Amino acid sequence: MNDIKERIAAELTAVRDRSLTYTEAEDDLLLRQHSPLMSPLVWDLAHVGNYEELWVLREAAGITPLRPEIDDIYDAFKHPRKDRPTLPILGPDEARTYIGGVRGRVLDVLDAIDLEAAAPLHRDGFVFGLVIQHEHQHDETMLATWQLSRSPGLVRDGDLPPGRATGPAEVYVPAGPFQMGTATLPWAYDNERPAHRVELPAYWIDRLPVGNAAYAAFIESGGYDDQRWWHPAGWRWRQESGAVAPLFWTREGDTWWRTRFGRTEPVPMDEPVQHVSWYEADAYARWAGRRLPTEAEWEKACGWDPAAGRARKYPWGDEDPRPDLANLGHRAARPAPLGAYPAGASAYGAEQMVGDVWEWTGSWFQPYPGFRSFPYKEYSEVFFGQEYRVLRGGSWAADPAAVRTTFRNWDYPIRRQIFTGFRCARDAERA
Repeated sequence: MNDIKERIAAELTAVRDRSLTYTEAEDDLLLRQHSPLMSPLVWDLAHVGNYEELWVLREAAGITPLRPEIDDIYDAFKHPRKDRPTLPILGPDEARTYIGGVRGRVLDVLDAIDLEAAAPLHRDGFVFGLVIQHEHQHDETMLATWQLSRSPGLVRDGDLPPGRATGPAEVYVPAGPFQMGTATLPWAYDNERPAHRVELPAYWIDRLPVGNAAYAAFIESGGYDDQRWWHPAGWRWRQESGAVAPLFWTREGDTWWRTRFGRTEPVPMDEPVQHVSWYEADAYARWAGRRLPTEAEWEKACGWDPAAGRARKYPWGDEDPRPDLANLGHRAARPAPLGAYPAGASAYGAEQMVGDVWEWTGSWFQPYPGFRSFPYKEYSEVFFGQEYRVLRGGSWAADPAAVRTTFRNWDYPIRRQIFTGFRCARDAERA
């Protein structure tokens, strides 16, 4: 049990170091709203501390609230992002002091807590997993904010493996049942549960995410101007937004350029495309004579091991991610070249399903059969319906602590400031 507590303590330290790194900037940059889609960076910083205080100190440990007067300010469900600059938020120094005070008490709770207790928040350290993953998710949101600000400083040109130009374009997934979701991963969210049997017909799915070169061919063919390829709501969005390429792309002569954390550079044609909306992904798939995979198809291709008859935690197995298996944790502020991780392939041969870019699926965000909210409805339940499309896999900006084959992300189909891409699928009957 001490080993588990040591790992939790290490994860808490790592995620806090990350949050503080992303908020090392002049106060003006932290207090400013860089886009109405995003919060001021300092709001995110104090919010992760308030969330940690609520769930670890108050709910799990029963400690008297430290700053109850700020609960309303940092309630993400009461205040849309566009309105948060008008709130009396904590300044950068006060936010750092507050979250540091919370963290000190959280470590004391970790030292004393019984991780084998029957209480669901205590068992297996679930409440600590909750706040660790929550903070990593906000760190990824902070990176999206920095990208929208076009401010320099977080580019990170870390080494990534070279890509592979050869290999099958798609992999075959035979018909049959698989287990979707999880009953065993202790830190999985409520929307990943319960595990349940899903029967799927045979299908083909891309071995790799769609790349920049392929997407540029869609643009060159007039894909953005041809209504045939667009969902009706997507065509309206296309006309209203004036989009003609992925977000942050511009064209000069025959060259596509992108802006990446304040740096303008040629678009690397061997990387997965990113910063595309669901509507753009869907239009490309139609143009290519394909479709987006359903969420179930994506998860089976990613995590199911037909030989063992069980689900894997990651495409390659249950071993924790390594730099030769997936591009995670902001080692480099970009997707890796296509085909860079053959050792990270799934049992069916699909590659780069974890890391690099979040992948849009064709599914709405819906509960699994037998779903039960835990520990609060506002994490998942209030988002179910036909407003949000499911994303899977995690991006280069996601941390391994918040990534697994069963992890479900979701967003509006118009969103593209997040680090999103996609891959295509087709029915097996279509030769």
